[in-house]
Amino acid sequence: MNLFKNQYASQAEIEALEIETLKAKTRREFIKQSGAMLGGAFLSSMLAPNVAASGSNPFDYTRPLGRPLAPLAPPYPGKAKRVIYMHMAGAPSQLEMFDYKPELKKYDGQLCPEEFLKGKRFAFISGVPKLLGPQFPFKQEGESGAWISDRLPHLAKHVDDMCFIKSMHTDQFNHAPAQILALTGNARPGHPSLGAWTTYGLGTANQNLPGFVSLISGSRSPDGGKPLWGSGYLPSAYQGVKCRSQGDPVLYLSNPKGVNRPLRRHVLDALAKLNQQNYQEMGNPETLTRIAQYEMAYRMQVEASDAFDIGLESETTLANYGAEVGKKSFANNALVARRLAESGVRFIQLFDWDWDGHGTNDTENVSHGLAKKCSHIDKPIAALLSDLKDRGMLDDTLVIWGGEFGRTPMQENRGGQDNILPGRDHHPNAYTMWLAGGGVKGGYTHGETDEMGYDIVKDPVSIHDLHATILYLLGFNHQNFTYPYQGLNQRLTGVHDAHIVSQLLA
Repeated sequence: MNLFKNQYASQAEIEALEIETLKAKTRREFIKQSGAMLGGAFLSSMLAPNVAASGSNPFDYTRPLGRPLAPLAPPYPGKAKRVIYMHMAGAPSQLEMFDYKPELKKYDGQLCPEEFLKGKRFAFISGVPKLLGPQFPFKQEGESGAWISDRLPHLAKHVDDMCFIKSMHTDQFNHAPAQILALTGNARPGHPSLGAWTTYGLGTANQNLPGFVSLISGSRSPDGGKPLWGSGYLPSAYQGVKCRSQGDPVLYLSNPKGVNRPLRRHVLDALAKLNQQNYQEMGNPETLTRIAQYEMAYRMQVEASDAFDIGLESETTLANYGAEVGKKSFANNALVARRLAESGVRFIQLFDWDWDGHGTNDTENVSHGLAKKCSHIDKPIAALLSDLKDRGMLDDTLVIWGGEFGRTPMQENRGGQDNILPGRDHHPNAYTMWLAGGGVKGGYTHGETDEMGYDIVKDPVSIHDLHATILYLLGFNHQNFTYPYQGLNQRLTGVHDAHIVSQLLA
């Protein structure tokens, strides 16, 4: 406060000015500024000059004030303009879906080899479990001859558009941290999600809809929670908007009883003036984000209702997806994803729970439960790929499918031979994901696991490698696509030695 003191001001005037200044600060602002100012100033002064001198962030991702989602061209020519990311929460078994292991079938029911167990950590295996062969027949499909389970007959018709990665691996074997790692590049909460990074870099083509939408199906939300679509240290404008499959897409989007659209416009104008005044006094950029979000909610009242209304689709289209108006399902969400992609939404994220195949009940049994889950996604994903292709959108829409880790080739054993369960445990060593469209090579299989599906024997791909490749397809170099935070230029791939998997590129 010494900045306000001068030889002409009386002590009473100085004290009055100090009181008025303190009144203008909210409790949150006071704590934030007093607690973070010294540390932030030190880090900025000590670290920022070195970061700036390195030239690691040569691109400007700023927008006009009040327009955080204004569209920007990527620094490099990316082939993908939007992303549809389908995460199967709970981790599906690659051994029943895409990674065919006939040798494992030969050894079904035999005791697991010691080398699979010695010195290894598992979530739900103790003692010596038995090997569990694939529960479904596999077939080779398409010109590429890709192996795929007979539980996915509709998706089998699209294998020549799909790019399989059979050598994914992670360092997490519990759901929440593995999901957070898969979607943010870090197993700890607090980092921006892949969708947030995408909207930060590209904005969105439709200012009347969010740039990043998250849709959830299954019996519950994924374990990782809000960080999976959060903005972390990025401005909150880039976080995903969790939308509902039934009723208003966003809670309280409709006007309450007695409030019409002109009245709502009047209220928002008054609120905007108050927020503008707050911004002028405090200078907090999050205030501008708040104004932009209120305005988007107003515009969404018209456009979002149409974008989410699958009742506007033909009966044929609904049947192709297996969608039903008014129900909560993955099929409905897949159809909404196509409509949102057409409407200009940049990143659409579909979470589907109940893939946790431990075998503790009939739903989780790898034969019955997994077959049921496959039937939930088979038609919708096949219809989505067909729709995108027919509309000329698959070439610039990157479709991603996968879980947070894989499943073991042996049965679970939670306490001796009398408690062997017809399910598979968490397995971070090897699992399968696939991509389609958006500049990836269709009809291609990358990587390979051993004959039991336990370890990777060819071309391993880490989460960070996948993220670097996705950013490349969107037009970004993962090494210099950064955001300044706590004196450092942070990035999605962090400090990891990530590589673009060039073999996946068309």
